[in-house]
Amino acid sequence: MAIHIGLIGGGNITDTHARAARAIPGVEIAAIYGTNPEKLATLCREYGGKQYQDFDAFLAHRPMNLVAIGSPSGLHATHGIAAAQRGLHVLTEKPIDVNTRRADALIEAARRSGVKLGVMFQDRLKPGICQLREWINAGVIGQPLLADARVKWYRPPEYYGQSRWRGTLALDGGGALINQAVHTVDLLLWLLGDVVRVQSRITTALHKIEAEDTALAILEFSSGALGVLQATTAAYPGYQRRLELTGSEGTVILEQDLILAANLRHAPPGFSQGSTTDENQSARSAMVSDFRGHQALFENFIQAVERDTTPICDGHDGRRSIALVEAIYRAARNPDGGSLVSIASEPA
Repeated sequence: MAIHIGLIGGGNITDTHARAARAIPGVEIAAIYGTNPEKLATLCREYGGKQYQDFDAFLAHRPMNLVAIGSPSGLHATHGIAAAQRGLHVLTEKPIDVNTRRADALIEAARRSGVKLGVMFQDRLKPGICQLREWINAGVIGQPLLADARVKWYRPPEYYGQSRWRGTLALDGGGALINQAVHTVDLLLWLLGDVVRVQSRITTALHKIEAEDTALAILEFSSGALGVLQATTAAYPGYQRRLELTGSEGTVILEQDLILAANLRHAPPGFSQGSTTDENQSARSAMVSDFRGHQALFENFIQAVERDTTPICDGHDGRRSIALVEAIYRAARNPDGGSLVSIASEPA
């Protein structure tokens, strides 16, 4: 059965969604909605689909089974709720939205409409990250003790200056933490479990934006492990994301989503470093040239729709990263400079 996908957004990430979806046999681009007619025309010529600037007309297009949302973060819930109410499955870019209140509204709309809801945390499907999670679950690293996550990226001034939404509180929800580092926030939760308390500092060090371009958080996990998260878009020229995880049985270092080093008391038999790496230059650019991660995520979501299973990151799971981001922001606003803050990872 052919899957007909509608794309919402019309920007750079929508181009990525189109390339990823078109690479899957049996998938067709049915329609594309956006506000820039020139960009829409280019996308439709390249990937097919009917062009829409009227959102209601776009949602009425048939055949269409699901939508992929690539609009500004603060519109994800608005667009997703409207699509769900039309009976369309919803796959949204990260974050699920800019706060848990809006995330909860989208989750409830999908539940009421009986449609699937997924969030694009495609890093969960990368081989090196999957292997690290298997090691953690199998006890290979022992009891997790310390996590050091670094997202020291660079975005030039025009990245924000030429955008109406990036770095704004209304449509981006914040800055480097909620936009660039939210993938790493999700990975920390996926690998190590819930965070129960945080301390943090944020600042706008370089860019002329409403939100932060630099953030530092100390995390206490429910397991008792501790973590440090650094996030910035001001670290010229930009460095690959790095995660160092230390347990009672050794340390694993992940860089560019590959296991760079594994110093373990009992190394798993047959372990060898993977050869599949993410080729995107995310540390220096927002452009996505390597769409394999998004393709795997689309495949996973389509399988969930066809087999009535749960996607690798559904709405409730996607909400956890926003709950933690909110807690980090709250701690940073504390007059004491970020005292301990309790958070909840699930909706009440």
